[in-house]
Amino acid sequence: MSRKGRNVESRTIDHEMPKETTVRSRKRKSDVAIYLQDPDEVAEMTKKKQCGTLVCWNPESVHMIPCRRIPTPDNEVDTPVALNATGFSTQYTFKNIFVTPTRSSPLPVLCWASRDDVWNNLLKKDETYSRDIHVMKKHPHLQPKMRAILLDWLMEVCEVYKLHRETFYLAQDYFDRFMATQTNVFKCTLQLIGISSLFIAAKMEEIYPPKVHQFAYVTDGACTEDDILCMEIIIMKELKWRLSPLTPVSWLNIYMQVAYLKESEEVLVPQYPQTTFVQIAELLDLCVLDVKCLEFSYGVLAASALFHFSSLELVEKVSALKWSDVEECVRWMVPFAMSIREVGSSALRTFKGIPADDMHNIQTHAAYLDWMVRAFVCMRFNRNVLYQCVALFLVCNCSLY
Repeated sequence: MSRKGRNVESRTIDHEMPKETTVRSRKRKSDVAIYLQDPDEVAEMTKKKQCGTLVCWNPESVHMIPCRRIPTPDNEVDTPVALNATGFSTQYTFKNIFVTPTRSSPLPVLCWASRDDVWNNLLKKDETYSRDIHVMKKHPHLQPKMRAILLDWLMEVCEVYKLHRETFYLAQDYFDRFMATQTNVFKCTLQLIGISSLFIAAKMEEIYPPKVHQFAYVTDGACTEDDILCMEIIIMKELKWRLSPLTPVSWLNIYMQVAYLKESEEVLVPQYPQTTFVQIAELLDLCVLDVKCLEFSYGVLAASALFHFSSLELVEKVSALKWSDVEECVRWMVPFAMSIREVGSSALRTFKGIPADDMHNIQTHAAYLDWMVRAFVCMRFNRNVLYQCVALFLVCNCSLY
């Protein structure tokens, strides 16, 4: 039928319909009040209801607040809230929001926040992101050296793409916490989990993270782009989207900043020597390859690494940790520190396109697996002599460099 014929027919039907059927039903207002409003109801919905003025403030009262009335569309008024002598409502109870940190704050006075609150938040985050020290027992098909090889390879990938140290340590945290949620993971899946963890960490930390095809390229065809994207979702779900831990390198940055801080107004601007930071970070890089590092918190790991380049007094000052808190970790780190001392620490590297003040933050790769073998040999060879050397080193409290 032509459009003209349909129009004539519709007009004929409209004239023949009874007037009672032209009245629209108002029952669908609650369902489609926004998208399909009735023309007859627009005026009612937009019309402002008049409510009388209610005086609820008496100048002679002590704690009553003027203009307490809150009018509603149904002309309802809130009942005035009674206040106690402190000015707060009597029907509410408040907890102490000024929580005292478990360790005294070494931070300087901050103009933008309370140093105790900032320090307490840092400690709380370090305790929240816990790790499973028995993670390898859940995977009988894997060995601790496989984890070390994977993390060493991730460091190499970070150096190739000029990723930050924080990116690597985030990936290491994601990998270890994800493995703690799984059982019986096979060797063939290990690289996919590792590169997917680095992919997530790069998107969390880097301003311009590499694309997914670049991460797939470094696996030499072992992992496709779709594999990485699927594993990314699995990891984040298993971690319950908790992706912001305070890593060991973040703690090291805090400790170094407090140690070398000159002007408290520039507390967020690094003021420590870049070379010293790189040397301590290199010891951390070597230590995280050992699965035993999961027994210590990230704050203790950073403080123990700093101890090998400074003194106990400085560590206590910048971390508020006592010798009893770091003693076990310091003793465990000694073979790794001695291994680095034999070969010499790496110098500060330069990267094209990276600002000079950010060079120390780029993750570098060294012969960590060889250094790790040296440390293990040192541990196995004549333990009594090693313990004597460790005791002498701790008594002298001298630096390795």
